[in-house]
Amino acid sequence: MPELPADVGSARAGDDAAFGRLVAPLRRELHAHCYRLLGSGHDADDALQEALVRAWRGFAGFEGRSSVRSWLYAVATRTCLDAIRARGRRALPVDLGPSGDRVVVGDAPRTDVAWLGPYPDLGPDGAYERREAVELAFVAALQHLPGNQRAALLLFEVVGLPAAEIAAIMGTSATSVNSALARARRVLAAKAPTPAARPTDARTREVVARYSAALEEGDADALVALLTEDVTWSMPPLPRWYRGVAAVRDFVVTVPMGSCGSWRHLPTWANGTAAVACYLGTDGGPHTAWSINVLTLRDGLVAEVTSFLGAEHFGPFGLPLSVD
Repeated sequence: MPELPADVGSARAGDDAAFGRLVAPLRRELHAHCYRLLGSGHDADDALQEALVRAWRGFAGFEGRSSVRSWLYAVATRTCLDAIRARGRRALPVDLGPSGDRVVVGDAPRTDVAWLGPYPDLGPDGAYERREAVELAFVAALQHLPGNQRAALLLFEVVGLPAAEIAAIMGTSATSVNSALARARRVLAAKAPTPAARPTDARTREVVARYSAALEEGDADALVALLTEDVTWSMPPLPRWYRGVAAVRDFVVTVPMGSCGSWRHLPTWANGTAAVACYLGTDGGPHTAWSINVLTLRDGLVAEVTSFLGAEHFGPFGLPLSVD
């Protein structure tokens, strides 16, 4: 039986401060686990809160047969599986249909889709997570898995629990867990590309600065110089998306540079990669929160831009809602 922290006995006896001390160093990784399962930071907030309430209410029954970390992951996983059964999976525009063949100004958002959301992290110097474990492509691919396969894969590949422990969490057998893992890996191999090598920090900063400057200055050629030939640009909750440097250039010239207004940007970090907070306004006036653009880089160029539209995304990143 593993050695247990000193606060376990006090927490079992009802000491909520002791329970809080047990949870505190694990809260961030538990929240990331909930995000991977649910595809939404807001849903992860709710699920983690519910999981910790369940864990506190049931902690008197914690027998110490596993670590506190494993036990909390079990509670969080079951809570998220309940949410998945109630709500279903989240999507990105690329999951819904082919890329657009012409630019549409004023594309209407779809409210009948549960959209994948961005995830703020601590950047290259502070994130505890493996980069690929929070990448958009990985989290989006997970959404194509049934809840049990999604949970089994994350608990095994990311959290590092053995199949027998995962089986106990999910109320099944180790054989069933291994079968679920095999099926999940086949789906992910088809849906999620191999993570690209991380560009140097200097190159990442350069790309973010040049990307921001090109949009602020309306310089389409400068922006295109940063893109791969097969670049994609999507904007949830808008369903239309664009593939290829020519289509993306037409979109940028027509919409962000043509019909929107004046842009200001702040660099940030999301889903294990560089991101840009975009603020829209008028020259000489205030600029208000518009989107979080997650930039997926490959070979030092931008291979994907996922623009998560909406001021509601800014708070979790600690970003202001307006800039001068």
